[in-house]
Amino acid sequence: MISLKTSKEISKMSDACKISANALKVAQEYMKPGVSTKEIDDAIRKYILSTGAKPNFLGYGGFPASACISINNQVIHGIPSSKVLLKEGDIVSVDVGAAYGGFNGDNAYTFAVGEISDEAKNLLRVTEECLYKAIEQAKVGNRIGDIGYACQQYAESFGYGVVKKFVGHGVGRNLHEDPEVPNFGKPGRGVRLAAGMTLAIEPMINLVGEDVKVLSDGWTVETVSGSISAHFEHTIVITDNGPKILTKV
Repeated sequence: MISLKTSKEISKMSDACKISANALKVAQEYMKPGVSTKEIDDAIRKYILSTGAKPNFLGYGGFPASACISINNQVIHGIPSSKVLLKEGDIVSVDVGAAYGGFNGDNAYTFAVGEISDEAKNLLRVTEECLYKAIEQAKVGNRIGDIGYACQQYAESFGYGVVKKFVGHGVGRNLHEDPEVPNFGKPGRGVRLAAGMTLAIEPMINLVGEDVKVLSDGWTVETVSGSISAHFEHTIVITDNGPKILTKV
């Protein structure tokens, strides 16, 4: 069932979303060669707890960390480790959320470590543009398919692969709520969008091919092609005046 939020609920949710967004700023400070993904996760957890919030990924479905940190050909759900050190030229997706005041925020950003290839720069740019093109379609009266179509059409115009096995979602009192928000679709199809809907829109775009696989750890998702992948995400609310990004600082 889709939950429409009141203005009071959206105000509370905004606090959780701001903490989530600031957690990505903390992560950005650690995007240097030689830093372990566990160091990044520890810093994120420390920051979120310092605000009085809780890392909503920690323990979710058994996930062992506060953030998903995925490098290069890892798409999503990478498990932080003291053994995984960042290298010059890596791209690093950090997906993180905070629970505060009974509501959740959820966002992701793919960072560059030092100087990255032009190929990687273009993928990051296009994937982030996919996110904003998708958000533009989150308007009262549109449908879920309009969001996915905007993302898919743009990514595929560059020859990139749109991940279809994993999708965005509603977010609010729970980290994952209805409806699902695919990064692909047909315009005019699917759930009709209404004011008060709060959605986590999150394009996952591969340099080559759409196929992905889950590794033996049960979490980490990689591209089947071995190509790099990028991931960007915002939590938004649909209003009568258009979409509003809640995870923006």
